[in-house]
Amino acid sequence: MAHPDLSLSWIPLDAAQAFVGGDERLAATLLARARDRAVPDSLVWAVLERLHGLVLIHVQREVEGTFALERADALLDQAGAPRPDLEWLSLRAAQ
Repeated sequence: MAHPDLSLSWIPLDAAQAFVGGDERLAATLLARARDRAVPDSLVWAVLERLHGLVLIHVQREVEGTFALERADALLDQAGAPRPDLEWLSLRAAQ
């Protein structure tokens, strides 16, 4: 994680564990709830929105997931932050 402002602790542990455990739908729900509690258009919001989008794509909800990625990536790129991938969920679950 190259960007100093990003933290795996922003990712809900239960969402990461659900994803790693194979319950992608629960992971998507928990990520969406966390995203909705974050300040809109913040870096935290963008990380959670991107991960939510990736999980949606993973469960074959490609259209919704792609729109989530577009919203999140614009903010992450503007901040010069990396784009989280599904590996971040595995890293968080291991903490």
